[in-house]
Amino acid sequence: MSVVSQLGEHPARRAAPRTATVDVVIPVYNEERSLPGCLEVLSRHLAEDFPFSWTITVVDNASTDDTLRVAHEWAGALDNVRVLHLDRKGRGLALRTAWGYSDADVVVYMDVDLSTGLEALLPLVAPLVNGHSDLAIGSRLAPGARTVRGGKRELISRCYNKMIRWTHGARFTDAQCGFKAARTDVIRPLLTHVRDDSWFFDTELLLLAEHNGLRVHEVPVDWVEDVDTRVNVVRTAAEDIAGLIRVARAKVTGAARVPGLPRRPEPRAVHPQAVLAKRENGLLWQLVSFGLIGLVSTVLTSALYALLRTWWPPLLANLVALTATTLWNTEANRRFTFLSQPGSSGRVHLQGLIVFALYYVVTSGALLGLHAWQPDASRWLEVLVLVVSSVVGTALRFVLLRSWVFRPAATAAEGES
Repeated sequence: MSVVSQLGEHPARRAAPRTATVDVVIPVYNEERSLPGCLEVLSRHLAEDFPFSWTITVVDNASTDDTLRVAHEWAGALDNVRVLHLDRKGRGLALRTAWGYSDADVVVYMDVDLSTGLEALLPLVAPLVNGHSDLAIGSRLAPGARTVRGGKRELISRCYNKMIRWTHGARFTDAQCGFKAARTDVIRPLLTHVRDDSWFFDTELLLLAEHNGLRVHEVPVDWVEDVDTRVNVVRTAAEDIAGLIRVARAKVTGAARVPGLPRRPEPRAVHPQAVLAKRENGLLWQLVSFGLIGLVSTVLTSALYALLRTWWPPLLANLVALTATTLWNTEANRRFTFLSQPGSSGRVHLQGLIVFALYYVVTSGALLGLHAWQPDASRWLEVLVLVVSSVVGTALRFVLLRSWVFRPAATAAEGES
């Protein structure tokens, strides 16, 4: 398959002067029923309400119905529509191929069902055109968003996005809304590092973007669920979890660093007489912040342990309770306690795991010692010992985080040189 020959040249642009070119990519698989309405509504909206030069690229993902024929018919009827056919399925593959070969300034992706309201398209693209942001995403979970969908998909979506935030410290709220855009000069280096060709493509792309310091703009959208979907929810969920583990491993090993990306300068005051605030990050602030976060973590761990101990032995209950609360604890300390220290490098992730292991040894050792001394210890005595050992482990954790994991950048550089 020759991608360039199938894409062809861009059609003639509209005569009005424009400041940027935008390529809207629509991946389709067996969508002969939905595609005509999508192209009719979308092309009319772009022609009447969109201030930039535009092209629509329909990417057929090995459809077995008449989708490809329908796409070519519309491409022949509309000047700004073109068609790309792939012999293999995969939404990620479709976006990687179409975005990689696009010569537009900004590339966009949206679902063929147009579940996302098109009035959000200009707010999605504008921050990329003016250079304020590198990627932009529609969000069904951001403040101001309005959605109409079933309870099952709402629950799955919220749980999945919470998992991303807890495990990776992500700041975006909705990884899988089918409404995204990116500057072409930014997306091309990223595409070479995104491995997934299916539904995890979106999440992996955003995680790599944030990990490499790119700015992701989020637009709250109106979204109405179309129940005629091709998504296998169970299989997709399993693949997403495996993908999150793979990306975390890439962050630890350094493979998630993407060379060739544009780097933004550090924030600086514009006014020449500005009196700059200093980010409070002294020992007193660190102790107060760490203590408050540790107090909440201890309460959560103890409560979760008491619940899990109803079914599980002490060590397993302690491990699960600690693992669940440590994800939140580490991210909270990265954001609030050690403000000016690195928080997403491979060294930090690896050392954070080591600190967690030491913390687990302290708390589990206390439980083992209790049962060696008093085999029939009551449930509440176990909880009391866990609380005391957690306090000791928390103190050790603070010392290691401050002096080792989140040590000042200059000290870290000296130690690694």
